[in-house]
Order: sequence, then C-alpha cells, then structure tokens
Amino acid sequence: MATERTLSIIKPDAVEQHHIGGIVSLIEGADLHILGMRMIHLTRPQAEGFYAVHKERPFFGELVQFMTRGPVVVMALEAEDAVARYRKLMGATNPADAVDGTIRKAFGGSIGENACHGSDSVENAKVEVGYFFPGYQTL
Repeated sequence: MATERTLSIIKPDAVEQHHIGGIVSLIEGADLHILGMRMIHLTRPQAEGFYAVHKERPFFGELVQFMTRGPVVVMALEAEDAVARYRKLMGATNPADAVDGTIRKAFGGSIGENACHGSDSVENAKVEVGYFFPGYQTL
C-alpha cells in the first residue's frame, strides 16, 4: 500500500450539531494524519465548483444549498491507503446502513445529511485536496 492523501469534509449538519471534535477524534484514532484543517463557509460558487461533477444530477441544487447553509470543516488527510481507509471509517452513505464505529453511524442523520464527505478515488482525492489545499494534492 502506498501513502496517499484524501479530503474530508465535515458537513454543515455535523458542524451545527457540534460533532467536529467527535469526528476528528475518530479520524485521529484511525491513524489518519491531518495535514491541514480549516473551517470555512462555502460560497455558492465554491460549492458549485467542488460538486461540478454532479451538475447534471437532479440533486445538485439541493446539495449546493445544503453545503452552503453553514460552515464546514475541510481536512487534508494522509496515511497508507488513505482513500479506502477514510471511506471505510465514514461508513455507508445511508447512516441507517452504516456499521457501528463509523462516522455516519455515530453522527449522520440521513442519506442527505450524513455528516461527512470523503474522496472516492485516489485520482479524485488529488483534485479535491487541491481544491481546498493547493500544493497538498501530491506527495
């Protein structure tokens, strides 16, 4: 396995419910190293740019509205096999289907408000990390 970087976003629902510390604790407990972290309130153009891959999907407008409703915490994470490890830690998209010990099981409320985002591939991780942390996308 190779050392990789991936992006984590603690979504507005989890920030509003004061779950930042709990989520960061799970991330650090899984030996995912936080290279960079900041809280931001995404603008509409930032959210539309980040989720541009979903622009033609019917949920795009709702997703952008959700992601801009309040602050989020973005993190650049690094570890061996970081993308797969963080996706496993996040759990299933639907918190009801997530296994115990995952972020979404502990902190997610629904498919739409599921506490966190993580890159879905090494290639996308490079783009996503670079979106929020220019210069961190490559090792």
